[in-house]
Amino acid sequence: MNEPAWDDPALKAGGMVRAALWLVQEVGEGNSFTKEQLRTAFPGVSQIDRRVRDLRDYGWVILANTEDATLTTEEQRLAKVGAAVWDPKERRAAAPQNALSSKQIRAVLERDDFLCTTCGISGGEEYPDDPNRTAVLSVSRRTTVLPDGREQVLLVTECKRCRAGSTDAPARADEVAADIRVLDPADRRKLARWIERKRRVSTPLDRVWSAYRRLPAEAQAEIRSELDGEPR
Repeated sequence: MNEPAWDDPALKAGGMVRAALWLVQEVGEGNSFTKEQLRTAFPGVSQIDRRVRDLRDYGWVILANTEDATLTTEEQRLAKVGAAVWDPKERRAAAPQNALSSKQIRAVLERDDFLCTTCGISGGEEYPDDPNRTAVLSVSRRTTVLPDGREQVLLVTECKRCRAGSTDAPARADEVAADIRVLDPADRRKLARWIERKRRVSTPLDRVWSAYRRLPAEAQAEIRSELDGEPR
């Protein structure tokens, strides 16, 4: 299906579809736009801001200043174009199914300790590698292969950055279970403790290695010289 012009008077489409076309044709992926520009493009269209937000349910990533600190309160950024909602077939295929209730969302967030299960960041926290952006958490559906081979769609907490970068590949609990089975008993006990505490407990060796990696190359060389002189 050819992409129609967003301002074609003959276009029979709702506000969400027309807003999607405007974003693609007038703004472009990666660029920012203001609420005033949006309202000027769609004068008299009720709740056009909300129609833009609805695009997020179709895989569109649209950031506000709470997620991208380089933006003002009036700006948003089209970070990623999602499904072509102007194509009825593609829109139906991407349509959200069985929307989650606020109670379900709250339960999943609490279960996951209000942390992204992919990168571990909490809601509102700045990304260490991108301090201009703060994390926004959401609950996603993820196809998962369970240890017995059954496939289910399960709920998981993710930040929007990890969600945008995720693939359609299923999570493989069966492969994790297989890897656990070949661990020696000591490592299995260690893993059980990490799982119980919901975090990896570093050993003195882990901490020394991490500190060594942060040293300048010349200092690392001197550490290696000390180790070379020790019996192995």
